[in-house]
Amino acid sequence: MIRPVRLLQATTFVSTMDRFTMPPMLIVMAGALGVPLSAVVQTAGVYFLAYGIMQPVWGVVSDRLGRVRTLRLTLLAAGVAAAGSAAVTTLGQLGVARALTGAAMSAAVPASLIYVGDTVPAERRQTEVTNLMVGVALGTALASAGAGLLAVAVSWRAAFLASSVCALTLAFLLRALPEPARSRPPEGPLAQFGRLLRAPWALLLLFLAFVEGGILLGALTLLPAAVESTGVSAALAGAVTAVYGVAVLVGARLTGILSRRWPAWRLIAIGAVAAAAACGVAAVSQRAWVAGAVAVLIGLAWAAMHSSLQTWATQVLPAARATVVSLFAGCLFAGSAASAAIFAGAAEAGRYEVAYVCLGLVTIPLGLLATLARARWRPL
Repeated sequence: MIRPVRLLQATTFVSTMDRFTMPPMLIVMAGALGVPLSAVVQTAGVYFLAYGIMQPVWGVVSDRLGRVRTLRLTLLAAGVAAAGSAAVTTLGQLGVARALTGAAMSAAVPASLIYVGDTVPAERRQTEVTNLMVGVALGTALASAGAGLLAVAVSWRAAFLASSVCALTLAFLLRALPEPARSRPPEGPLAQFGRLLRAPWALLLLFLAFVEGGILLGALTLLPAAVESTGVSAALAGAVTAVYGVAVLVGARLTGILSRRWPAWRLIAIGAVAAAAACGVAAVSQRAWVAGAVAVLIGLAWAAMHSSLQTWATQVLPAARATVVSLFAGCLFAGSAASAAIFAGAAEAGRYEVAYVCLGLVTIPLGLLATLARARWRPL
């Protein structure tokens, strides 16, 4: 029998793989569809927006329907929508198909986090959250390297088909995942939202998630296109970005160990420094070997800062955990969508240094605020 942690890792793997399929193929897809690069970047932003908006919805649904049943149904829908993404002929059709895929795939990560929150004691939770990042790391690495390679060797459509097959397969395998003993909250969704609105720490955490998503996911989304703009192939640009996945994998293991000895605010501070350094380096040069270093720094920032904020989301308001966790994830990807919309024009003009300078400047207040807030917070 497959262990629950492996099934949850597979869930984060499939969701992350689909999420990072488009970035290595942006320039190839723009050429194939005969549209400007900025239009394809904005289409990627539509995916992130749908991914973010639907997460709170799935959090409420999973309270009523069950964590595992929600995961299986949404993965089934995501598999069908991903297959539809491979069949489109226009940019408008692509936007609709990717929005539907993102909306369905968005249940995976928050439901996995809520599952951990329901079943793992608080003192072990950061370690288990970082274990989920194994799936995130592998999904990122495979999508970044594989999607670019498939786009060059076969077609960009093949990457979406691969994502579809993985989602449909996992929907079947998750029948072996046991439902948590308590999945129905004592309060309805409106009462939980009301409780959230009266919790200043939870609201601050959601704001931090929005800004973090704009920086980390925004920087990573632009990276393959930035590398490709220097004249290298989509395959090489994707392979460079795949280094991020390796960095997350190593960083997650290291963060899991350090979390037993270090306070969470220190890990957040380290992650913020890594994120600021990544943006600074990317602003100076977008060459492939430089971008590899940028990918490593973003991966370390994700493992240290994001996992700490993510764990905080499972703790800050236990009575409304599903609502907080799903909104946290929703804000993260809403921030990513906003970043894609803001910097699409810079990407079209090849002014990637402008985008990375702006992201780096925003990272400084984010790191300071997140570090100080987590240091001051105490559980009720």
